[in-house]
Amino acid sequence: MTTARIDALWARYRELAAQHPDALTEIALAEVPEAVHQSNAIENSSLTLDDTERILEGRLPRGTHELREVFEASNLARVTTELLQATEPLTSDLILRWHRELLTGIRDDAAGRFRSSNEWVRVGAHLGANPAFVPELVDRALERYRSGPPDGVLERIAWFHCEFEVIHPFVDGNGRIGRVLINHQLLRQGLPPVIVRARGRHTEYYPALEAYRRTDRHDAMTRLLTLLVLEALHKRLALVTSRDIIPLADWARAAAIRSNVAANKAKRQTIPAFRMRDRWMIAAEYREPTR
Repeated sequence: MTTARIDALWARYRELAAQHPDALTEIALAEVPEAVHQSNAIENSSLTLDDTERILEGRLPRGTHELREVFEASNLARVTTELLQATEPLTSDLILRWHRELLTGIRDDAAGRFRSSNEWVRVGAHLGANPAFVPELVDRALERYRSGPPDGVLERIAWFHCEFEVIHPFVDGNGRIGRVLINHQLLRQGLPPVIVRARGRHTEYYPALEAYRRTDRHDAMTRLLTLLVLEALHKRLALVTSRDIIPLADWARAAAIRSNVAANKAKRQTIPAFRMRDRWMIAAEYREPTR
């Protein structure tokens, strides 16, 4: 996975953005329910994608769910939609505003403020930063993100996400806000938003955070973010330029490729596959280059 490959896709995406801005806006808006569902699922929400879509349409989810989960879906959708149009730089004030919107009706006592006093938090064996220093640590992380190492765009975003989650600046909502900030940062750089998937949280996402906690290295998070950005780029290029989008399994069958091989290629993003409703899809006309 080379920088040159990402840069080439990025250049094609910029051309697409100039020619079809409305299409890209609609694709991003159509992703909101899935993005909300996946981010909440990482935090163990019991809502399905169908439940989430019903809530965002103003209806009740099927079955019995806690009221908190309904607020989590509607609040996160509001923040996710807002960030798609946000043009302001990332600041503590913006982070706190989105956190207030996220926790309204859920934890009004903690919404829109950093941890303070004796509000210590622990996630497993990880202890969040001393609450007395949280605002200072967030500002320091923001300053390093803006002007310090690492130099690469995705490396800096990956580093910031790891550092933000290690600080764990809030009593509640740290993961959801952290993933919102990833997409704000990507959009500010002219890249599409991504969806961090719940299915891979124990094999990819959490291990990448744990690696940073133990070693201060963000390589694993950078690799994950790079794959997600490639997938988001492939999705938009395919949806805007291709006539037929088909399930990856159908494409593999037509190409005489075993389904597990095709799935591995999709996960590694060595083919331009992407997920819609958690199902791998691909442009029907795609053909692998011959060697």
